[in-house]
Order: sequence, then C-alpha cells, then structure tokens
Amino acid sequence: MNIENTSRLKFRVEAEQENSKARACTFTTLHNTAQTPVFMPVATLAVLRSQDTTSVEELGFPVLLANTYHLLLRPGTEVFRKFGGIHQFMNWKRSVLTDSGGFQVFSLSKDVKITEDGAVFRSYHDGKKIVLSPETSIQTQKIINSDIMMAMDQCIPSTSEESLCRNAADITARWAERSIAARGDSPQSIFGIVQGACFPELRKISARQITSLPFDGFAIGGLAVGESENERKDMTEMTASLLPGNYPRYLMGVGTPIDILEAVHRGVDMFDCILPTAMAQQGVAYTSHGRMELRRGIYKFQDRPLDENCSCTACTRYSRAYLHHLTKTSEYYGGNLIGIHNLTFYRNLMDSIRGHILNGTFSSYYSQQKERLVRDDDEHPVTPPKSKKKNNLPSLGDYEIIKQDAGFHSIRHVKSGEIMHSVTDPVVEAKDLYISQSKIPVMLKQIPDNELVIWDVGLGAGTNAMAAVFECEKILGGNDFQKGVKIISFERDLDSLRLAVKNPSLFHHVRHPAPASILRNGSWKSDSYKIEWILMEGDFLDHMEKSEQPHCIFYDPFSLNTDGPLWSYKVFNRIYNHCINRPAKLFTYSSSTMVRGALLAAGFYTGTGAGTGPKAATTAAFTSLEAVNSDVMLLGSDWLRRFHLSSSKFGSEHSEEEKALIEKLIINHPQFNKTSGDDHNGN
Repeated sequence: MNIENTSRLKFRVEAEQENSKARACTFTTLHNTAQTPVFMPVATLAVLRSQDTTSVEELGFPVLLANTYHLLLRPGTEVFRKFGGIHQFMNWKRSVLTDSGGFQVFSLSKDVKITEDGAVFRSYHDGKKIVLSPETSIQTQKIINSDIMMAMDQCIPSTSEESLCRNAADITARWAERSIAARGDSPQSIFGIVQGACFPELRKISARQITSLPFDGFAIGGLAVGESENERKDMTEMTASLLPGNYPRYLMGVGTPIDILEAVHRGVDMFDCILPTAMAQQGVAYTSHGRMELRRGIYKFQDRPLDENCSCTACTRYSRAYLHHLTKTSEYYGGNLIGIHNLTFYRNLMDSIRGHILNGTFSSYYSQQKERLVRDDDEHPVTPPKSKKKNNLPSLGDYEIIKQDAGFHSIRHVKSGEIMHSVTDPVVEAKDLYISQSKIPVMLKQIPDNELVIWDVGLGAGTNAMAAVFECEKILGGNDFQKGVKIISFERDLDSLRLAVKNPSLFHHVRHPAPASILRNGSWKSDSYKIEWILMEGDFLDHMEKSEQPHCIFYDPFSLNTDGPLWSYKVFNRIYNHCINRPAKLFTYSSSTMVRGALLAAGFYTGTGAGTGPKAATTAAFTSLEAVNSDVMLLGSDWLRRFHLSSSKFGSEHSEEEKALIEKLIINHPQFNKTSGDDHNGN
C-alpha cells in the first residue's frame, strides 16, 4: 500500500482495513510529519484551555487547531507579523491548522450579513465592523503562518430547508475558488470544505465542486450543527466516499471518542474538538471505566486513581477524591489535571486505532470499542433505572394493556418489554405499512388465481389481519370482483388477541365477529363477501411450507431481540423458496441492515418501504423483479457500501463460513447487477 499525491502535504496511505473504510496514513507539513488517524486539540486563541504547550507536546500531538476569526479580532494580525507567525508566538514547534472563521461567523455573530463578497459582522470584542471574505480569511491565515489553512465556507444549521442549504453550498464553492486564488504561491497547504447539510444530492454536488479544485486536502463541514447522530454517521460515510482516496479527509468539529471511532470506520483521517479540555473544566473525564463526572458525591471519599489503566499525572499522583475536591471548588488545577488525563485518553485512543489498522485487526477492535466508548462509569452509572409506573389496565398471561400519551391503547409483552405499535395508533400503522403498500385492488386484478392469499406472520392482537378484513370488505363491496381473499395468520400465543377481544372499548378493530370466531373456531368466513380468515396456531416455522403460497406477506413478528430466528437468512430463504412459483410481496416494519441483507441473500429484491410513526423507512421485498411495486425504490450501491461498513450486518448465530456465503449472495444479487438494467439507488 503506497498511494501518494502531489500536494504540498506529501500525503501517503500506508494501510487500509478490510471490511471497513478505516485507513492509516502520513502527511508532512512545513514543520513535521503527522500520522493518521490524528486528533488535533483545539487552541482557539493560540492556547489550550488550562494547558501549556510543553505538556501537549510531550503527549505527542502533531497538530493543534487555532481559529482565524478569534485571532483576527484579538490579538490581531499586527502581533503575528511581529512574531513571524503563530509558532514562535505560542512556542509550538509542530503543525498548526487554522479554521477559516466561517463556522464562528455562523455561531457567534448575531448580526452577521452574508453577501457574495463575504461575511459582514461586528467584533464581539470592541463592536468594530469586520468584513471577512475569502481573501481576508486567507490573508489572515498567511500572516498567522499556519501549516494548513481552511478555505472560507458558509456554515448553516444542518436542519435548514433544502433551498437554504443549496445556496450555502453554492456560495461555499465560489468562495473556495477565491480562497485558492488568494493562497497564491504560499508554501502553506489549504483544504476545501464540502457542505450540503443532510441532503445527499447537495453533498454530491458540493463534493464535485470542491474536489475539482487543487486543494491539498478535503474537509467534511456542516455537521454537528443540529442533525441526529444517525444522520451525522450517514452523511459522514457518504461524503467521505465522495472524496479522493489519495488526499486527507478531515471531519470538522466532531470529536467525542465514539464519534471519532465511527468516523474512522467510515474513512475519515483527521479530527478536532474542544471536548477533552472543555469537559475537563466541568469535571468530566473519559476513562477506560467509561465517562466519569467528578462533581458527583460518589467520588468524595475514593482513594484510588481516576483510571488505573492510565499513566498520566492525574492518575499516577492524585486520587479521585482530590480531583472531586478540585472540581467542586472550581480550582484551575482541576481542569488542568483532568484535561491532561483526557488528552492522554484521546492520544492513546488514536494510537490504538492506528495500530489496529496497521495490524489488520481494526474491524474486531471497532466492534468491541463501539460499545465501550458510550458507557458512563461502569461502577457508578450516572442515571439510575427509572421506576415503573403502576399500570392498572387489564392484563392476560404475559401481556398487558397500556395507554399511550397520544390517547390510544397498545399491548405490551411483559417479559420482553416490547410494545405492539408503541408510537403510532395500531390501526393507522397497519394501514400505512401493510394495507396501502400491498395494493390489494391491484393484486385482485392482476393475479391469475381465483383467490388472493395474504400471510399475516405475527397475528398479535389482530390489528393487521383485521385491517385487511376491513379493506377487503370495502373493496369487494364496491366492485364486481369474482375473486376471493384468504388471510392466513400465524401465531403461537393468542393471549394478546384474547386480551384485545375482552376489551373492545379500547381496541375498536375487534368490534367485528371475525376475531371472536378466530379464537373460538380457528377460522372465520364472511357471510357477505368471499373473504376467509384462517389461524395457524403454533410455531410459524412448523406451518410455513404446509400453508398455501402467498401473494402478499405482512411480516410482523416481535423484534430481533425476542424472535431472532424469524429474521434470519435461513427463514427468509425458506419463505422465498416456498413462494418461487407465485410472485409475492413482503412488507415489514424493520429497516435494519441485517434484515435487509438476509432478505437479499435469500433472493428477494429488496427496497425501502413506507415510513410509519417514528420510522423514516421500513422494508419492502419481492420474489421477482416483475412483482416490485412501481413506487418502491430498490436498495442500490449506496446501501451496499453501507452494508460493507456495517458491524451489525450478520446475526450472532452465523459461522464465518455462513457470513461469507451471505455476503457473496448479496453482492451477486441481480438487484446490484448494472447489466440487468437495474438503475436503482435507494437507501
């Protein structure tokens, strides 16, 4: 592995990890060589909070970050001219990266005005009017004499509407060209910034614009400014994949330990964040035990090191009790000691990540650490378990009725804690997820058979099956259909349906003769229409091949945690093979990578289903390309890339050989074969 480029940084890729986008690289600035992945502590005003440069240098950090916006206002360019730049001014011999000031204009200036020329605002220091343009930003960075400059960009909240984000990305592209021109022949490196908020198409456009310019590296901007954690992961992964592999990739301002691990996994090389030193001043320490808040009284008498696995000054010389005391009294030395510890933790984390990439063991390391890096103190969790409110509503067997905040009622499985339709009214969810997507009138017209067969896997309280009954009564009552409908429900525990039938005032869907008949006789036939409902009581896997081939499947068992085997490749493969001679559709509430991968490996054409309640998307699957609904977007290359990066794409029951087989089946699925005419690119 030896991928290089011709930029000022002499960037080189040394190792890439299989089953991940993680990579180990080196680059050389005007002052030193840095190894990636690299974390850059933030010295906004040419100083780290509560730390001196000697301590940080001894820890081995190769790059610090300073900010153009703040340094322009104070001490001002005249000071940097006199000292010949920031290195001599702050006595730092290694590299410095300067942000352009675009983010600070967005976040700190209340009366900022953005024009094509630049940003006009007033100094928070003395009220003086300032114009920060691409030219003045770069000129200031040249005077500061940083090793890496950042192009001027416009940053806006990631939750802004699409038109505003598009305008910001466009002006960022034009400012990028002017920043490059303003750099001239300076030996300093310069990075361009990709914007686009959480709009994939805008990210693609911005990446094309920025990577077409002769930058020395590329940054992912506009994240950690309002979006959700999952949105940040998705946008990081997608944007990193759009950046050239022979240049450094920098995720700006994102830097909790877990954020760093996740972003390295997605192909990012460089990080900065104020957290290690800023959180230290609040008494928060990142440790091998988890995140510790030293203000808590639990540490007042603990005569033991902050972290036995750390060799920093705080851990080798002082007790938790002393650090608790310094935190409670707001002593400067507390922030200094905990800051040293946090910086040591970050440095060790980066060294460990790089070592595992070089050794080819990052994938297993990632799987272990992603759980550890989100913990609170193992021994003293911050948040105690919440006490359960007493539920006075009826229950039966292992099920109980609960009332939701929105006013409707649901049924909870007490043993697992899982709630049937926990956020959305069960009747509404059944209609959105199963009835609307299955398009029963269309199927009745298109199928060559005399009877439409619907499988209801996971009868539960009967909501989905009754939604189908109501829909078919409406359809058959208003049309001259000669065909009938058969609904086959599979369920091993009927107590949830019994509980609903006993409480018709709370569950309106059971105010019909069908549910009582199903419980009494195991079947029901309509007196007015060709509708039949049959119950297959017991384990679905025992009845599946004995049941009629379905045209449509409502797949609604409990989740992976409770009914894990029903979500496996082997079961989906059995369903697929049973339906092979009859084109069938399958709809389910799950959108997990593992479930979608299992469906694809089984042979199903798989796409994004309709959103319902809190779920932005569900899953729709089809036994043949001809059966695919016209309004379903099949999963495409973007999803396949995310599948390869995922650490939870296989069930724990699979051997390594089975995992390899499943992955091979997915990659070779005709859905991803471009020669088949498939041009789908869903998520």
